[in-house]
Amino acid sequence: MTQSPYQIPVHAAQSAEARIAFVQSSWHGDIVDQCRQGFLEAMAGLGLADNPVDGFEVPGAFEIPLHAKLLAKSGRYVAIVAAGFVVDGGIYRHEFVAQSVIAGLMQVQLETETPVFSAVLTPHQYQESEAQRRFFHDHFRIKGAEAAEACAKTLKSLGRLPIAA
Repeated sequence: MTQSPYQIPVHAAQSAEARIAFVQSSWHGDIVDQCRQGFLEAMAGLGLADNPVDGFEVPGAFEIPLHAKLLAKSGRYVAIVAAGFVVDGGIYRHEFVAQSVIAGLMQVQLETETPVFSAVLTPHQYQESEAQRRFFHDHFRIKGAEAAEACAKTLKSLGRLPIAA
């Protein structure tokens, strides 16, 4: 196995095993699960396949920030990845849900000093058609790979910061 250019830092409050939490919503689960698959594949491609990724499923995107905060506060995770698909269901404005989720994730990151990566996507328009499902199915796999790359680069960067323990 090739040596990874990324070193995942383990802070003093965490165990010797650097773990990553992956929180995903079950709404449109077949699509959202592609993000996790893309994330895991990309992590392996980056030489980080040995770093454990713990998966957590929540009902919808709205529930992700609380889970992310509790996971971050546990001290067990060096990073948290969030994945969800917020679509216009015709009942309420999905933009408000998406905005709340993203703001909540940013708040978690800043309060806990644990990096949080968002793959919570909100399409401008989504129709339940085979073409749209196929597009987002493939798109979520790409977003998972992008989240893995961002996670690895951020953790490497954070590991170089001169932070007092």
